[in-house]
Amino acid sequence: MKHPILLYLFTLLFLTACAPKQVQSPAILEIIDSDYRFSTDILLNFSKENNIDKSSLYQWQNHWLVYTNSKAAEALKTRLENKFPRLTVKFYENAFYNFNRQKQCHDRPADEWVNIIMTANLVTDTIKQNEYMEYHRTQFEKWPEISKGFCNAGFQQLLVFRNGRQLMLVISIPKGKSLDKLNPKTSENNPRVDEWNKIMSQFQEGIEDAPKGTVWVMFQSLR
Repeated sequence: MKHPILLYLFTLLFLTACAPKQVQSPAILEIIDSDYRFSTDILLNFSKENNIDKSSLYQWQNHWLVYTNSKAAEALKTRLENKFPRLTVKFYENAFYNFNRQKQCHDRPADEWVNIIMTANLVTDTIKQNEYMEYHRTQFEKWPEISKGFCNAGFQQLLVFRNGRQLMLVISIPKGKSLDKLNPKTSENNPRVDEWNKIMSQFQEGIEDAPKGTVWVMFQSLR
């Protein structure tokens, strides 16, 4: 190739084609309205304006979620805060726990998933918070029965995010299945799952506006 400009363009195209694609990790935006002047209709209109898929939207009382990727969530957070400055917008990224069916179960994932999202708080005791994080950091190694239970239940993915004390749990199950029917399979002939759940109850409590006695509250999909 004699012409240096053509050589440069050829090299640039080659490097672009060979460059690894940036994989965006899952992330969650939580929108909290303290005086109930925000609404689902307002969020749906905002979503249309910003090309947000309705299937990524969830609600529980005066809390709304957008389940998306980290890059999109950052941009949306800025737009939401600019348009609705009175709202609280929380960003959950970099899940500290990630159960992946293909990796942990050595099984092909389902073609279509449904995501169930729940939230709870860690207790205020920072020592217990650190214990909780350590349990999850070493779970695959020290508590393999938990992954086995998730595999038995058909869970496709399980992510846990944290922002301050607040946790966001995402459980992905095959489309058309029910979490209420799948979840008991995690502890079927697997008492270590019950033991794990009992230990975890020491570290978790409901968020500030959860009903009394409720630890995990579930968001409803707006799809």
